[in-house]
Amino acid sequence: MRIAAVGDVHLGAESAGQLRPALRELPERADALLLAGDLTRHGTLDEARVVAEEFTDLGVPVIAVLGNHDHHSDQQDRIAALLGEYGITVLEGSSTTLSIDGRTLGIAGCKGFGGGFAGKCASVFGERLMREFAGHTVEVAESLRGTLAELHTDVRVVLTHYSPVSDTLHGEPPEIYPFLGSYLLGEPIDEFGVDLALHGHAHAGTERGTTPGGIRVRNVAEPVIRAAYAVYELRPAPERLVSR
Repeated sequence: MRIAAVGDVHLGAESAGQLRPALRELPERADALLLAGDLTRHGTLDEARVVAEEFTDLGVPVIAVLGNHDHHSDQQDRIAALLGEYGITVLEGSSTTLSIDGRTLGIAGCKGFGGGFAGKCASVFGERLMREFAGHTVEVAESLRGTLAELHTDVRVVLTHYSPVSDTLHGEPPEIYPFLGSYLLGEPIDEFGVDLALHGHAHAGTERGTTPGGIRVRNVAEPVIRAAYAVYELRPAPERLVSR
C-alpha cells in the first residue's frame, strides 16, 4: 500500500489551481491521499471551496482531518460537509476503511489537541479554563482510542493534525511544544500497534519520529516535507514500513 500525505497547505480564496499540476500523477504514485489538517488559512467557506476543488477527482480516495486554522471561523462542521460533497472524507473521532489490492486499510482520524508531553504537560487541575484545555485533550485521546478499538483491518493508520510525539517537533521552540501536540494522542497509537501515524501543524519541525512503543510517526506539514505530498509504503504488520 502506498499512502500519500500532506498537511498545512493553507489554501486561500485566491489559491485555485495551485496544487492541481502537482497532483496529476498521484494515481501512479499512491493508492490514497491523506490530508493532515490546516487546509485553509482562516477557516472560511470560500477557502474550503478552493480546497474541495483542489482535491476532488484525483483518481484516489482522499481522507482528511481538519486543523486549528480550519476551526478559526467556527465553520468546521460546514467545511467538513462541503468537503464531503466533493467526495473528500473528513474524520473526527471516526474511521474509514479502504480496500487496496485485496488488503484493507483502516484510517482513524481526529484533529487532536495540545497539552504537552510526558513530564512537561498540562493537567486537568486548577482554573476552569485550564481544566477545559487539558480535559479536551483527554476527551480527544479517548475518542481516538475508541475508534481504534473498533478498527479491524490489515493495516491501520492514525491521521491527526496535532502531534502525538515530541520527536517530530524538533526545530520548533520548546516553549510552544504544549500547543503543538500531546503525548495522550500517542498512547492509543502504541496501545493498538498501528502501522503509521501522520500529523501536521509543526511547520518548523522534522519529518520523522517514533512513539515510545516504536510506532513510526511522520510530520507531513508541507513546510517540512517541501513537496505536494510525501509517499509512504506500508505492508501488513509485522513487516517493516518503508518510506521513500
